[in-house]
Amino acid sequence: QVQLVESGGGLVQPGGSLRLSCAASRIIFSINFMGWYRQAPGKQRELVAQVTGRGSTNYLDSVKGRFTISRDNANITVYLQMNSLKPEDTAVYYCMIRGFGGDYWGQGTQVTVSS
Repeated sequence: QVQLVESGGGLVQPGGSLRLSCAASRIIFSINFMGWYRQAPGKQRELVAQVTGRGSTNYLDSVKGRFTISRDNANITVYLQMNSLKPEDTAVYYCMIRGFGGDYWGQGTQVTVSS
């Protein structure tokens, strides 16, 4: 069974930066999508950033210019660099990788932006 292990969350002041990482425990074939979602208390989970198998990226409007998604194909790892963080970015962040066998989800990592 493939597991996605997330790291990098924490408490940061407004304007600060964090880098989230998500690594697969085993190889996943035919990856066609890697993404980061987030869910704030009382809100629905939303897609924050994605990168397709061909390398195309897309972002939630509210994070454009501040967040950057990247991947390491050799190590089946996806990253989310988050700069200029705002209190409204506070949420649990989840990674997801889609490939052979279906969708694989990380356990979630808390990001809190507060002074």
